[in-house]
Amino acid sequence: MKVLVLGAGVVGITSAWYLAEAGHEVTVVDRQPAAGLETSFANGGQISVSHAEPWANPHAPALALAWMGREDAPLLFRPRWDPALFAWGLRFLRECTPARTRANIRDIVALALYSRSCLQQLRAATDIQYDHLERGILHIYTDRKEFSGAVEAAAVMREHGCDRRTISADECLAIEPTLKRIRPQLVGGDFTVDDESGDAHRFTQNLAALCAARGVRFHYDTPIERLAAASGRIVGVIAGGELLTADAYVVALACETPLLLRPLGLRVPIYPGKGYSATIPLSPDSVAPTVSVTDDGHKIVFSRLGQRLRVAGTAEFNGYDRSLNPVRCQALLTRTQELFPELRPAGEPEYWAGLRPVTPSNLPLIGRTRIPNLYLNAGHGTLGWTLACGSGAALADLLGGRLPAAEFPFLRG
Repeated sequence: MKVLVLGAGVVGITSAWYLAEAGHEVTVVDRQPAAGLETSFANGGQISVSHAEPWANPHAPALALAWMGREDAPLLFRPRWDPALFAWGLRFLRECTPARTRANIRDIVALALYSRSCLQQLRAATDIQYDHLERGILHIYTDRKEFSGAVEAAAVMREHGCDRRTISADECLAIEPTLKRIRPQLVGGDFTVDDESGDAHRFTQNLAALCAARGVRFHYDTPIERLAAASGRIVGVIAGGELLTADAYVVALACETPLLLRPLGLRVPIYPGKGYSATIPLSPDSVAPTVSVTDDGHKIVFSRLGQRLRVAGTAEFNGYDRSLNPVRCQALLTRTQELFPELRPAGEPEYWAGLRPVTPSNLPLIGRTRIPNLYLNAGHGTLGWTLACGSGAALADLLGGRLPAAEFPFLRG
């Protein structure tokens, strides 16, 4: 079957890889000059099954109100008239009940475990390089109430197969000694030994090269204008002023997905959540973490990528604005200095902001739409890197008429 994949981020490229592995003739289209240059470019670097607790949880509404108006807040909703955000926000609130949170954790863990396994198999088969580390992910807490809530979430994850183990403050330091400066503030943590970290951008570009070697074709520098439909099917994509045709079409365009689908009458609950990152080059004498750390109170993650430290996090709901807010950039550096005062940068940090495609439940949309030859692989929120391989493998199964291995509510049209 001829398949056209729209989007060359980590989700689009993994989709292309698994579709090609299944024997399909695959073409990838993207507006950028290469793969992995938007949402996948400089994210937090974590393969984090342990990050399965969705943003929509019973604590979220109170936190969002408390942080309202703070430019450096971990979660910032900017007051503005935006019907799409209003509709998305109402659905988000419906997902904040304890029952919905537990169900969403279950589904995210199932897909994330499958995806991590797919990544490990891909790595073993191809020896793909991307500064990966297999040293686990450590969540730390400095607030007792927040730690108590995390203990409950970790228990739910363990029920569904994610070994997120609750540990003491001293155990946190034994795992990552560079946190010694904040020992008086630490109240505890969680550690998931099987989680990993790595550079999603480097992975995406190297996997795109492997795809090309397998015969996948790429149309870069090709803006995707619209989907052409007739007789209840997609008959082509207008991209770069040309009509590109295939038997099946996969939309993996992150936050651009709802904009492309809307003219067809397909409305998907994806809204952009802007995340920030700083990539800090490290000098040889830097005392920097080697275990990937998540500071849950500040919603910031720290991942070692070779001789770089990636600091990423926060969420800002402000439409499709990609501009850098200096206050939010500085908040990343300030927290880094508080946690790791002996860090020795080898140069200036490189700041970046990208738009995460967030659904109200944090569950991505994977599978067939009501248009029989149109498929989605989008809406992964903060977990695009974590869920990419499993999502691509599942998408290839669904397109081929097979049932994916992961127990997840895939779209069936």
